[in-house]
Amino acid sequence: MTDKSLVYFLCTGNSCRSQMAHGFLQALGGEKYEVMSAGLEAHGLNPRAVEAMKEAGVDIRHHTSDVIDPVILGKAEYVITLCGHADENCPVIPNPNVIKMHWGFADPAKATGTEEEVREQFRAVRDAIKSRVVQFVAEGK
Repeated sequence: MTDKSLVYFLCTGNSCRSQMAHGFLQALGGEKYEVMSAGLEAHGLNPRAVEAMKEAGVDIRHHTSDVIDPVILGKAEYVITLCGHADENCPVIPNPNVIKMHWGFADPAKATGTEEEVREQFRAVRDAIKSRVVQFVAEGK
């Protein structure tokens, strides 16, 4: 059994934002937190998210895109949604003591434009998520 707090990041497809948050919290707070992520659906790990995270020094290429697991949801101390759709459609959390938070970020997978413009959108979302994770760890949530 671990003494770490379980943080469960949720998004629509568990392909970009929740994966980035998962990677950053694991890298920056892994000694304090057990980190998992999932989606309302499993859309597969987005290669651009993997690339953006690699640029930031975090390797998420071995992450899997998973659907929300009710058992994990029930064990989580923190449930953090990263998009409005997941926040509005999150299953009922069976743990009455869970701390639920919503960190809304734009979906970089919906970015349009040139390849470089799309990559810049991924980087912007990545950096915003990193800032929020750094704040979460610093506050000792």
